Amino acid sequence: MDPTPKDWRLRVRLADSPGTLARVAIRLADRDCNVLALSVIPVPGGVIDELVVRTAPGVLPADLVEEVRAEGGRCVGITAADVRDLVDAPTAALRAAAGALRDPGGLCEALRAVLGADSVVVRPHATDVLPDTPTGGHEVHLVAGNGVAVVARRGWAPFTGVELARARALVDLLDRTGAAAPRPTALLTGDGVALVLRPGGAGDEAAVAELRGRCSMRTLFDRCHSGVRTVPRRWLHRLLEPPRGTTVLAQCADRVVALGQLIRTATPDTAEVSLLVEDAWQGRGVGTALLAELARTARAAGYRELVGWCPPAETALVRTAHRAGLDVAVRREDGLRRVSITPAGVPPEPGEGVAHNGAPLPSTAGSPEAASRSANRPIPGNSGCDLRHGPALEPLPNHLPAAKLEGR
Repeated sequence: MDPTPKDWRLRVRLADSPGTLARVAIRLADRDCNVLALSVIPVPGGVIDELVVRTAPGVLPADLVEEVRAEGGRCVGITAADVRDLVDAPTAALRAAAGALRDPGGLCEALRAVLGADSVVVRPHATDVLPDTPTGGHEVHLVAGNGVAVVARRGWAPFTGVELARARALVDLLDRTGAAAPRPTALLTGDGVALVLRPGGAGDEAAVAELRGRCSMRTLFDRCHSGVRTVPRRWLHRLLEPPRGTTVLAQCADRVVALGQLIRTATPDTAEVSLLVEDAWQGRGVGTALLAELARTARAAGYRELVGWCPPAETALVRTAHRAGLDVAVRREDGLRRVSITPAGVPPEPGEGVAHNGAPLPSTAGSPEAASRSANRPIPGNSGCDLRHGPALEPLPNHLPAAKLEGR
């Protein structure tokens, strides 16, 4: 039996009579449970009480539900809680809005914080989404004034009208400031070349075909175990708009120089990650920038693990994840190195290969590490990309997020 106390977030509906909530609290206290937070959410026909409860060792979620039912209540939903659930909803909403205004690409993470959603994804080209449409209470569609649709999902409890109103207000605020639309991320390499990370789309088929044409046979073979440069147009379309994932492109001027993908797997909270970087751009931080961007997307989408596959002796992906401030675990599986990346990482600490506050560090792009190569196993149904890695990035304090990349 796990002796560690657990925190749980419950939503309960109790009879509208004096003392009912107090009796539930007494029952929980009899089980050595501590109510850490309480909030009241208005809903049609009454209210829902939300409690954050720290249980004693050995007390299960079913025990909490039993105590609620013993007082004639109904448990609407229960899920594991963390310290963020101890912050009151208005404060959480203000913090989320401030974060999204600082980072124009943080809309999904902000909405996930406000709604307590399992996942939030942007559909910039959606044409089949009605504004503010709930689906069975567990899914809601929010549409900004620029036509960008945001889809939020939560399995443990249906969304309430109060939560949707807060989310609508946040979207309206960000829409007025121009932060609701997906925004590109500006980067700067150590030799002063500007790059932009942006979502891929069907209109990028020709640019991605040219990217493949510029890649060496070694890079293409590492990517898909084939040296074929030309692929059918339908493959390019699937590459850019995968039905179960997201594609991010790195662009210099009018040329796409790298591509990264995040593909959902059969495990709900796990996605596979893959990258393809043009030979001339390898070792200059592009792989790290793409991985950091995909990790941010993964956090908002509710993924807890990103998986990459490499040959047994390959360590480049591990180093890249560390440079991006992401935690990594490695094990051997099916004769390959399985690299598990936790997307909820922290910004990289000051160190070698990272430029801080826009001040460049000495470039070592010609070092042996910068010339390293890595391969990753193809993603089923998606022809996985090989991973070309460089150092970490640090956003600069501009309205359009920028970063300084230095090769190692």
